[in-house]
This record gives sequence, structure tokens and C-alpha cells, in this order.
Amino acid sequence: MKAQTDRRVSKTVQLRDGKRQKSQLELDFSIEPKSEALRRVEQVVETSVASHKEESPAGSERLMEEVCKRENCIQALQRVKANGGSAGVDGMTVKELPGYLIKHWPAIKEQLLRGTYKPKPVRRVEIPKPDGGKRKLGIPAVLDRFVQQAVMQVLQRQWDPTFSNSSYGFRPRRSAHQAIEAAQRHIRAGHRWVVDMDLEKFFDRVNHDRLMGALAKRIRDKRMLVLIRAFLRAGVMENGLVSPSEEGTPQGGPLSPLLSNIVLDELDRELKRRGHRFVRYADDCNIYVRSKEAGDRVMASISRFITEKLKLKVNAAKSAVAQPWERKFLGFSFYMRQFGETKRRIAPKAIERFKERIHAITQRRRGVSLEKMIEELSTYIKGWRGYFGFCQTRDVLEHLDGWIRRRLRSFLWTKWKNGRRRVDELVKLGLGKSHARKIASSPHGPWRLSISPPLHHALSNEYFDSLGLPRLIARG
Repeated sequence: MKAQTDRRVSKTVQLRDGKRQKSQLELDFSIEPKSEALRRVEQVVETSVASHKEESPAGSERLMEEVCKRENCIQALQRVKANGGSAGVDGMTVKELPGYLIKHWPAIKEQLLRGTYKPKPVRRVEIPKPDGGKRKLGIPAVLDRFVQQAVMQVLQRQWDPTFSNSSYGFRPRRSAHQAIEAAQRHIRAGHRWVVDMDLEKFFDRVNHDRLMGALAKRIRDKRMLVLIRAFLRAGVMENGLVSPSEEGTPQGGPLSPLLSNIVLDELDRELKRRGHRFVRYADDCNIYVRSKEAGDRVMASISRFITEKLKLKVNAAKSAVAQPWERKFLGFSFYMRQFGETKRRIAPKAIERFKERIHAITQRRRGVSLEKMIEELSTYIKGWRGYFGFCQTRDVLEHLDGWIRRRLRSFLWTKWKNGRRRVDELVKLGLGKSHARKIASSPHGPWRLSISPPLHHALSNEYFDSLGLPRLIARG
């Protein structure tokens, strides 16, 4: 009798220890290298997940178990932390998320596995568009962003390999630069007319029933479908009031880009079926044809398909049939050189926005130091160069480099204020005193003097290089 009791006590302790180990693993959202002990504990968790399958309401696919796996969740947490962003309706910050998960993950996981997780409404904000107007953006709660990211990672592995090779937006190992190169290849092949289609308020107009129908064809885990529907219908909080979401995807969340690709995959398949050459990046779609007449026919027929079949709307004011150098695509355009060679150039509006931003940073009357100004410039220029440096117009980048330095010379000339200080500063920079006095007494304004040889010599390109000002184009 005593032996049986001891065995029951021992078994109870083992079970408690097993539960304790399971909890420790489930709550361990650190990213430290795995130890041998941790690997053993992970096996316990995998066993517990497997045992849950018997009572799961899902079909043959166990996608929600994939979502809840430790490796997938840690990857999702890392991505959410890297993306940062504002708090949602509940006020929780990204910094607070790991601690919250450590405390509440078992309950959250149980809700996901049982299909009872309820996302919070998204917080609605408006951000300015580059070409004017406002874009409505939804900010999901941080916890919902984590769950969306974990779901997206699982679904992306399943769906992405089936997407069209002509689709480049929001896909792993694909980029806007690749999309632009693909467009360039079509033009070089003789397809020198583009059907440039703009979908009006695409993310706000996605039909929920059509999207869920597309998902249901491939997803047999009903818990996953219920969760995605819950995200779509979570509602929007604006000015303290929550309104229902009848259409559209939750723009601003990690799941939205993948859902948009799933919706527009039907468009890709239709374009491929018709034999068109096209490039799509999210809701930007360009179809390349050989003549304007062909372009007009394609515009009319594909517009009908988008309206009647996809239940979306083409923005007639922003869509057009034109030659590629008359349109912009992802901030770039094209131009023709001799012998029909096609080159990439930065779209005029992108250059205009760049100059507006530089102009704001380098205002002559700003009360900041040159070092602080160059620090701001450096951050902006490096990011802009990383994207638009892909152009094939070296002369444009050289011109912009010179223009930026000219604005800095104007700024310093204004900052020095009077003739005596200007002479002193120029002498410190290595200019002879006679030349310094001559330019300091000039009646011309800062902008005119910024290209004068003496000021150009004192405030040389190398001088600005030494202060850390990056160039748009490499020297040499």
C-alpha cells in the first residue's frame, strides 16, 4: 500500500515537474542559443501540442499548431520588435509585449488553439500621402500584431510559392528594384506601351466574402479561417468610437500585405491566362503591350474583370495607357537612349519630394548647428540613396549632390551674419585674408555666393565629406 502511494506521489511530482517545464518553455520568449536541457523541454511541448490535436476542431491541416510553435512565435516577436510602431487601442507598447507574453502566453495559446481568440479594434490614424491627401492607416494592438505576424509566417510559407513570378510586392527575397528591372526587360523586348492601372482605395475595398472564399479553397483548419475573419471584422476605433469593418483589410498590420497578394493573385492568373506581360507590386500593376490600340483594349477588358469579378474599383483619373517614359512606377521612370536602349531614371515627382525635404532641413534661418544639420541630412540621404541610387542617371545624382552642398554653403554664410566673422571663419578654413575680405564685402546674396570660387574653395566637397555628409554617388 505504501509503495503504491509512493508511486502515485512520484508520478504526481513528475507531472507537476512536466507542467512546470512546459510552462517555462512556453513563457521563454528570449532568443538565447538553445541548451541541451531546453531541447529536451521543447520535446515536452511538442508532445503537449500533439496531444491537443485529438480534441482540436480543425480538419486535416493543423495550421494553428504551426502558428503556436515556439520557433515561429519567437520569430514573430523579433519581427514585431524590429518594426516598432505605436500602441494600439489598449495602450500596450512594443517594449511591454515580451513581459505580457511571459505572463499570459498559456491563455493566449489556448484561445488560438480552440479558435476563440478575439482581436481588438484597430486605432485609426491618417498620414499624408506623397502626392497630397491623406491615407487612412489602422494600428492594431501590439498583441494582435504579434498574432498576425505569427499567422502570416505560416501562411506565407504555404502560399508564396504559388504566387505569380510577375508579383513582387511584400514577398520574401523580392523587391521593388526587381519589379523595375522586370518592367525594363519588357520595354527592351519591344513592349513600349504600358497599361498603368491604379486600384482606388484597394486596401479599404477588399471584399471579405471573396477573400474568405479564396482562403477556404486552400485552408482546411477552420480555426485559422475564424481567426482571419475576426481580424477582418475587428472594427476601427476613431475619436473614441468603434465602427464595424464591412470591407477592406486591416492596413497597418503584418497580415494585410499577404491578404492583398491572395486577393490579387486572381488578377495575376487572369493576366497570365491571356498571355500578357505584366509587373505587379501590391496594388500597382503595369501591363506592357506593343501598341496604344492594344493598350486601350487591355485597359477596358481588365477594368471590367477587376470591377465585376474582383469587386474592386479602377481609379480612372490615375490610370492610363501611355509610353513608359510618360509614367512612373514605384518612384522610377524610363528613358530611351540611342539604338533603343532603355534606362532607369528617377521619376520627376520623386526628385521634387527629395528637394522639398532637403530644402526643409537646410533652411538658412534654422537655429541649429552645421553638425546637427548634417546629421539629419545623413539619415535622410542614406535612406533615399539606398532606394533611388538604383537609377541609371549618374548626372542627376551628381547635380543633386552639388545642390545640397550649395545649400549648406548658403546656410553657413547666413549663420556667420557679418563681415568680420565671415573673414575669420574663411581664414580658419584656409582661405587667404585678402580673398576672404573681398568675398565678405560682396553685395551678392548667399545663394549667388555659394558658387563663387573662394567660398567653394573654403567650403569644399572634401570639407563636407570630413563632416560626415554622404554623397548620392560614389567618388572616383
